Amino acid sequence: MPQNVVLDGPAPWGFRLSGGKDFNQPLTITRVTPGSKASRVNLCPGDIVLAIQGESTDGVTHAEAQNKIKDSTNQLFLKIERPETKMWSPQVIEEGKVAPFKINLEAEKQDVDYFEHKFNVRPKPFTTASQRSPKPLTSIEESHVYRMLQEDHALPHEPRQSGSFKALQDYVESDGTRPMVTRSVKAPVSKPQAATSSLQKLPLCDKCGTGIVGTVVKARDKYRHPACFVCSDCGVNLKQKGYFFVEGQLYCEAHARMRMTPPEGHDLVTVYPTA
Repeated sequence: MPQNVVLDGPAPWGFRLSGGKDFNQPLTITRVTPGSKASRVNLCPGDIVLAIQGESTDGVTHAEAQNKIKDSTNQLFLKIERPETKMWSPQVIEEGKVAPFKINLEAEKQDVDYFEHKFNVRPKPFTTASQRSPKPLTSIEESHVYRMLQEDHALPHEPRQSGSFKALQDYVESDGTRPMVTRSVKAPVSKPQAATSSLQKLPLCDKCGTGIVGTVVKARDKYRHPACFVCSDCGVNLKQKGYFFVEGQLYCEAHARMRMTPPEGHDLVTVYPTA
């Protein structure tokens, strides 16, 4: 039944409207803000607006309806129609009469075939597939599948033989008349793995003959440890003092002069190589 609703202004009114002639739908309230003026007069989503400020909404577009609502400042008069909602519940019959204030909550009886796929069906006990009888199994020995497996294990089976053993047996049974055909199988040969990285050779010390790790002192084509870079006579370290090669040996300046004897009539002159 249509009913009139009066909202006291001013805006906002607290409801949302949809539909109209341009949408080919009736003007309908789709949302009501809780605690708003529309909520206080009991407007509900789904209410159909038949008239605004006493004017019918037939043929009114959505924008026109919104403008009419905005123009209402003091009071907003709406004529609405609320669709009726009906609820259905199963009837309860007591002593042959329908009890209107009771609801039947008991599930309906269902009796379907065991292998038919349906929802909300109570599970049934497992039965043999051959007879599909309602009698449940009392032990696993009564299962048809179990009996088939037991019978299969009871049958004799020939022992398995490898191909080479069977060929040898056929050759022996034929007294050597049947050729023995065998297949040679080579053992897998593992390829040597390539070296992932080549080890870098260490330079050998010209004095002690061991590899040099770390700082290397190079004199001409000779390599030495810093501790081995000494004079062959006095053992003084030649670092930042200058060195002299005499017959392939390192000497300080003093002992190099003693090792070298200039020809008669010549003086010994030290010559330093230029960079």
